[in-house]
Amino acid sequence: MPHGGALYTIVRFSRLPPMPIKLRTGEDVERMRVAGRLAASVLDMIGAHVAPGTTTDAIDRMCHEFIVDELDAIPAPLNYSNSPGQPPFPKSICTSVNHVVCHGIPTPSKRLKRGDIVNIDVTVIKDGFFGDTSKMFFVGEPSVLARRLVDVTQECLYRGIRAVRAGAHLGDIGHAIQSHAEANHFSVVREFCGHGIGDVFHDEPQVLHYGRPGTGIELVAGMTFTIEPMINAGRRHVKLLGDQWTVVTKDHKLSAQWEHTVLVTDTGAEVLTLRAEEYFP
Repeated sequence: MPHGGALYTIVRFSRLPPMPIKLRTGEDVERMRVAGRLAASVLDMIGAHVAPGTTTDAIDRMCHEFIVDELDAIPAPLNYSNSPGQPPFPKSICTSVNHVVCHGIPTPSKRLKRGDIVNIDVTVIKDGFFGDTSKMFFVGEPSVLARRLVDVTQECLYRGIRAVRAGAHLGDIGHAIQSHAEANHFSVVREFCGHGIGDVFHDEPQVLHYGRPGTGIELVAGMTFTIEPMINAGRRHVKLLGDQWTVVTKDHKLSAQWEHTVLVTDTGAEVLTLRAEEYFP
């Protein structure tokens, strides 16, 4: 199965002890800030091109050229594979439209139409460090349900980020996300989660988007990880398609997702992938 970030971590349960969690300081943090800003800039750039009639392949091509030619960076998903026998991911970004939960592969045949919602997921590598982020886009005017799902999912992300600070627990993040999603009669995908990130694409800890307050690993200043809730309009259950990448809702109802990379600080979280349009105190 896919593993982490732009290519998400499937939740693992094991009797083996978890790998040590890396703490970032000094130069590492600054390099992550740079990678995060670059990843955010891709989403800032591509928004004007998300329009009816545009193919997801064209969006991928524009993002690839921007990452490589303008940012002098590397698109991390291209040719990425997580396990033996899994085909390498063939594109530079993920484009997940409507009921696609994650890992949508851009293709020339997938042409956006009015009313679609699409998640564009970007991960770049700059000077050996990763910046990982995603955003939902509307193609024309969305339905009332689609707009509400997208808005609530973004609120889930922000609530999860606000739960982050040294001394808090991973379960606090999951609880903040789950309680808000379910209060709005949506469901949380449980098979995939956020992940540690830095000079490795997918690292410890696993960041579940559901949970109980006060449970899980205690957060320490210097941890860096993604928070990337996937929220469904219908039931939470998903399935993997035959291409071994694309994940869809089993009931074919809409799904939405937003993602940021964050740094744990003594007093809260620094959002490393903040976009120009956003303000996060």
